[in-house]
Amino acid sequence: MTARPGPLNLITDVGGLSVGNADDPGVATGVSVIRPHARAVAAVAVAGGGPGTRETDALATDTLVDAVDAIVLSGGSVYGLAAADGVASVLGAQGQGYAMVGRAGVPVSPIVPAAILYDLANGGDKAWGETPPYRDLAVRALKAAGEQHGIGRVGAGYGARAGGGPGGLGSASVVTHDGLAVGALAAVNAHGSVRMPGTDAFWAWPYEQDIPGKGWEFGGARPPQGSSFDLDDWGQAKSNPGMQSTTAPESGGRTNTTLGCVAVNVALTPAEAQRVAKMALAGVARAVRPAFAPFDGDVVFCLSTAQIEGSGLRPFLIARLGELAASTLARAIARGVHAAGG
Repeated sequence: MTARPGPLNLITDVGGLSVGNADDPGVATGVSVIRPHARAVAAVAVAGGGPGTRETDALATDTLVDAVDAIVLSGGSVYGLAAADGVASVLGAQGQGYAMVGRAGVPVSPIVPAAILYDLANGGDKAWGETPPYRDLAVRALKAAGEQHGIGRVGAGYGARAGGGPGGLGSASVVTHDGLAVGALAAVNAHGSVRMPGTDAFWAWPYEQDIPGKGWEFGGARPPQGSSFDLDDWGQAKSNPGMQSTTAPESGGRTNTTLGCVAVNVALTPAEAQRVAKMALAGVARAVRPAFAPFDGDVVFCLSTAQIEGSGLRPFLIARLGELAASTLARAIARGVHAAGG
């Protein structure tokens, strides 16, 4: 079997998806919007100890709503949750959303789950008074959505920090010999280190792909042959109390987060999408050390664009999708940090 990155090596290699980014250099923050072309089954897995989310409860398998209109990833901590308001307003005006009462004059309700990361202490002018920029940034991001999108210091990753260096927005994809397409988008603001201690090698290096004509997707650095590391050394994390590799003041709660969204082209039920989201969390642990800490807000969404039905024994198919999602998310995390210059 052969599985290779898609033609763009972006989450949009999964058919039926668009991504848009908008950022404000003066404020040093931004927003990313993932928009399925049609309402899509979605799920979420929340693993961090300090998450900030909107409408994630609606994605439970026993709730009324079984599809979403968009997913929003945003900087700005609690202020960034307003980004989903901007997306919901635009989509509602276009008549896209859940219709409880299909009657003229009754607005539909766009379902726009969102998650935020903390970039309030990264510099930039945060004196926005009563008008934080996130609603307007989200509208811009939605209107900019397309197949091509930037990575690195853009969108929700604009003001992010990953361990002791710059974070960023990353994206990656994989397409299998039998037509499965899996993509991932990640906004990396992790407390933990993304590189092995004392090296330039990303923790995710075993999953890195050599792209024909472009080279290794996040630099190709490898750990020295035969090297090992102290199991209690996190590397260049934001804070590492009592360890020699400490490079920054100790972080407080909710100041660190890796936000992810994985997408598959296979039609999934809400329960299947939730299993893929949970399996995709392994991608964060493969790329960041430590992951899911008490002060991280790690969240991973899963979207099904239902382009194909998929074949074979169903539990095995879901296992394949979940594993592909995990490795693709690990690659997206490393790509985002690498592209941001971290």
